Amino acid sequence: MRLRILTFVTALFLVPVAPAIADNGVITNQSAYSADVTVERFEAAVKKLGFIVFARLDHAAAAKQMGLSMPYSTVVVFGNPKIGTPGFIKVPESAIDLPLKALVWEDQDGKVFLSYNSGTYLFKTIYPRHGRSVPQKVVDTVDGNLAKIAAETTK
Repeated sequence: MRLRILTFVTALFLVPVAPAIADNGVITNQSAYSADVTVERFEAAVKKLGFIVFARLDHAAAAKQMGLSMPYSTVVVFGNPKIGTPGFIKVPESAIDLPLKALVWEDQDGKVFLSYNSGTYLFKTIYPRHGRSVPQKVVDTVDGNLAKIAAETTK
């Protein structure tokens, strides 16, 4: 009996873990480019789809100002005011979670990644938090557009 329980518990630790998207909505793609080039490519890709880049938040630069060092880590804040503004007017608190953001970051080995929230996470978790909803067709379209932007950015 003990052997069966031990085998079962051991097997639990050997089962592959589901991708991060299943747990937290974050999609991460490794980039074939440097961090700076990845940010530039990302911004070009979102602008091509009609988005505006509102800001870059450079965490590594902020850390450096405080005498700390960290690998490259820049958040790009982007959106489309024509689409987003009516929602902010209706539910001002939604601006705490929006507009959209993407993170370009480097790991300790110098590999560069692009991370962003999936459309599914945005519309199934963040929107309901603010009493908002959209049809599944919108979710699918946004997921497709974000995947397209990510591929164009990182490959």
